[in-house]
Amino acid sequence: MNDVVACPAVLALELAPGETPSRLMLTREEAQELAGLVAEDLRNLLPGVETSRLAVAGALFDAVELLRPGFPVHATLDELARRIPRVTGEAAVVAFGSNQGQMPAQPLVPDPTYAGGPMRLVPWTLLADEALAEDLAARIETELVGRGEAGARTSDFLMRTLGVRFEHARYLSRNDVMAMTCVQYEHVNLAPMWTLLEAALLTPYKEESTLTLRGLPLHYGAGRVSAPPLAAWFAGTADNGTDDAAHQLAGILFELRQYSAVLNAHGIAFGFEGTAPTVGYAMEAVNDPNPTFGKPRLFAHQARGLGVVAVTVAQTHGSAEPRILAHGFPLAGDAMETMLQALHARYNADETITDLGTLFLAPGRRLAVPAASVH
Repeated sequence: MNDVVACPAVLALELAPGETPSRLMLTREEAQELAGLVAEDLRNLLPGVETSRLAVAGALFDAVELLRPGFPVHATLDELARRIPRVTGEAAVVAFGSNQGQMPAQPLVPDPTYAGGPMRLVPWTLLADEALAEDLAARIETELVGRGEAGARTSDFLMRTLGVRFEHARYLSRNDVMAMTCVQYEHVNLAPMWTLLEAALLTPYKEESTLTLRGLPLHYGAGRVSAPPLAAWFAGTADNGTDDAAHQLAGILFELRQYSAVLNAHGIAFGFEGTAPTVGYAMEAVNDPNPTFGKPRLFAHQARGLGVVAVTVAQTHGSAEPRILAHGFPLAGDAMETMLQALHARYNADETITDLGTLFLAPGRRLAVPAASVH
């Protein structure tokens, strides 16, 4: 089946309020039964579709799992379907479910981290020769969004199997899922995020730049998103006159946490320019240690409602101004310990962490530590 083209889509299950599926994977037998029901629905929605081949993954995903560079879930489904010879006279339907809790390939295993959303997506794809695929792809985009409601038998089977109630069950193209995700990010003030995510998904060979709503420049290129080293960038920006500098920086750090979480969910690496990407935190080097100064120490900056937003590594030497070596920014709640270990290892810092109780900025909007704290 190397000469066929894939038309990726999903069955979107909008859960009733308070409902949670009993599991995220169907067995082989359940997946095969679902695929037969999906095929029946599609014959009604897309006349002539039976001349293509339908492949269904018996698993429930969140949109962030499907919208990742290379679209690994759909790509795996496509690859597995192509491996199975098509037998003349048999229904052109294949399905992949779990056997003793194991799916046939890791990308088809949903991540329970993202299982709490109100919508679950069952991936499927149509495989057809180029001419038919072009026609099917066009009709998938125009027909499903308007009248793609799943059949009653399909919905009933899934509700009974998963032990949940649905508000809606409908077929969508993958482009529909992308458009829906774009709107969701716009509603939570993350519209610039979509500029980067769309580039990573559709034109990964190109570069793209954007500004967050708070003015932080972000750049996509070579498969990752990068921001300028935050403390140095902030020190070089002008006060906008609306908030004190510490409040401005706290707002930017909150925004950066949102971006980092979304990018990580979509499988896109994030880090500061000139540094290797790290998961859940970012580090910014400032100065090399001075061997005549004291042992490096760690200082935790806090912001109201956000907890620790930065950890500064600094040295002291008599009455001299503390020497700032680096800053670490925890971007995910579970990454603090990993970040601290990295700072300790790199700078041989003292094990004790001094809590500053605030986000301390020296003149010039520089992230620093007060001299009195290091005596």
